[in-house]
Amino acid sequence: MHTPRRDSGADRHQLTGARVLVVEARYYEEISDELLAGATAAIEAAGAEAVVVTVPGALEIPQTVAILLEAAARARTPYDAVVALGCVIRGETGHYDIVAGESARALMDLSVGLRLPLGNGILTVETEAQAQARARVAEMNKGGGAAEAALAVLALRRAEEAGRQDRTIGFTPRRQSETE
Repeated sequence: MHTPRRDSGADRHQLTGARVLVVEARYYEEISDELLAGATAAIEAAGAEAVVVTVPGALEIPQTVAILLEAAARARTPYDAVVALGCVIRGETGHYDIVAGESARALMDLSVGLRLPLGNGILTVETEAQAQARARVAEMNKGGGAAEAALAVLALRRAEEAGRQDRTIGFTPRRQSETE
């Protein structure tokens, strides 16, 4: 079995000065606070700058990202990566499926279409307790994980642009026998 292994951090210096757009949905404020704390800590640890924008809910994240990316490009202050943060908790109707699926699809479309490092930290859970465990920095820290994913892809892109052939930046597979 393969498990993710975090990098040594040796290439983090490449991220100094990077601008990372963080768009957070505040629908569940306590959960949002934890997601944002994890994401901003990871961004700051990489020497990058977090620019945080708040929206009401997860469905507003993709269009906000698109609007702000375009505005930043026009102003010649582009973002190097994006982190999306929010939470969708299953309710009694099918609204959950629409919000969870469409926000993820739109973010993936933006990321692939623009070749944009993007970490999706929108939690999709059954209960608030699951959301809290996943959001808490001291537990699963999914906000930090989303930021680290975006930063890993950014580091890879910068290595490619510099002509380096290192393909192990960010996360690399590790065999279970290596963890025992």
